[in-house]
Amino acid sequence: MSRHGTSLRAYVLTRVALAIPTVLILMTMVFLLMRVAPGDPIQAALGGQLSQEQLDQRREAAGLDRPIVVQYLEYLGNVATGDFGRTVTEDRAVTSIVVDNGTATLELTFFAFMIALVVGLGIGLLAGRFRDTPIDVGGRLFGIVIYAAPVFFTGFLAQLLFGRELGWFPTSGRASPVTQFELDTVTHFFLLDSLITGDPDVFLDVVSHLVMPSVTLGLLVSGVVIRLVRVNMLQTLKGDYVEAARARGISERNVVLRHAFRNALVPVVTVAGLQFAILLGGAILTEETFNWPGIGSELVRYLDERDYIAVQGIITVFALAVVAVSLIIDLINAFVDPRVRY
Repeated sequence: MSRHGTSLRAYVLTRVALAIPTVLILMTMVFLLMRVAPGDPIQAALGGQLSQEQLDQRREAAGLDRPIVVQYLEYLGNVATGDFGRTVTEDRAVTSIVVDNGTATLELTFFAFMIALVVGLGIGLLAGRFRDTPIDVGGRLFGIVIYAAPVFFTGFLAQLLFGRELGWFPTSGRASPVTQFELDTVTHFFLLDSLITGDPDVFLDVVSHLVMPSVTLGLLVSGVVIRLVRVNMLQTLKGDYVEAARARGISERNVVLRHAFRNALVPVVTVAGLQFAILLGGAILTEETFNWPGIGSELVRYLDERDYIAVQGIITVFALAVVAVSLIIDLINAFVDPRVRY
């Protein structure tokens, strides 16, 4: 095997090995945070609704009457087998919440991420290419303002303008009640399920509900991408290989796109991946604003109900998702930029 192949394999194995203690640390923090919360989880969620005997039975069934070390080891073992516990208030498996509502969050996050990339890469490219021009100033100003804007405030403005005043898009939900009744949730991703039905009206209804929350969330994240792409474009445009390409008579358009822009994207991969992980967290506020039935809205509901077991399971899923995304981005970055492997 070549040296490059060996270094890549070693890097992949190292990153995977480092992900294991990261996961353990995150899971330990989640476990401890839920245990230091005031009061008993069963009492907090069901106190006043059940008798003391029934509360004790629920506590025993949840394993909360056992020593803290035993609870911790059982928690690790259950997560390793894909069991994230059961909710106290509904006795519902957290896994089913992840399947039913987590797909809504992933659908929202994915399209928000695509919008962030398209807007961020486009404006960042133009701002870097036309430095110190009105295009550059406008792009930088847009990036700063949109990044600083709170997601709920931007969402409310979008609902008011495009939903209420103009009536272009619906302001809440993943689909209209009629569409949800007709939609056969095969994959639980409404956009894919609407395509499977073959009904254009169902598809357009799902898309129209997806537009405002995904655009709102995507635009807020695009500010980071704009700034990063612009800075890297300015650096690559000063490179010797760019000057050499110009000296060979290559058109300015090809110099910018094929030489400068391509190399400017290398550090963007890492940051873009981290932004995807941040989007998972930012989706919670977006889901609350647009009444999007994702896993974030379920987390808020269980927090209101003081169902700490459900909260623990959902936060664990979020933590594992962030670690998985970070690992995937590191591996992609190693393929894109060979310097990372050494």
